[in-house]
Amino acid sequence: MTTLLIVYHSMTGGTRQLAEAAAAGARTERNATVRLLHAADAGPDDVLNADGYVFATPENLAAISGRMKDFFDRCYYAALDRINGRPYAALVCAGSDGSNAVRQIERIATGWRLKAAAAPIIVCTHAQTPEEILAPKQIAVADLAECEALGAALAAGLVMGIY
Repeated sequence: MTTLLIVYHSMTGGTRQLAEAAAAGARTERNATVRLLHAADAGPDDVLNADGYVFATPENLAAISGRMKDFFDRCYYAALDRINGRPYAALVCAGSDGSNAVRQIERIATGWRLKAAAAPIIVCTHAQTPEEILAPKQIAVADLAECEALGAALAAGLVMGIY
């Protein structure tokens, strides 16, 4: 059995929806175990025991969220040189851009020597005022479908040994 670990953080529900969609897609692969964990609950053993990863974060102040940074800080050295070559994908929920959060995840993945299995998915909510930024999010069906397809493809690729 192969394991796909999906680690996420979400303050307003947007990123959680992206991660849950990816998990739903991955669960269509019956020979894969899918672990969906909040960043605060994921640790080095979870990273070491997975065959592939999806990292999902909001972009906060042009960066990955603090909780995702904390996850990477807690896990980075414990997994360094022990997960080389494993596949990953990134999901970012952003108000307007998201590219810097993607760059941060890519730099961490480069240090871990992971390989990108898919292009990152950035979902822009266009939230620009404090009220819009802090409001609960409802992600569009098309964006969720894209995340679901990514999860399904990553899980299938893991099971088939493509990665």
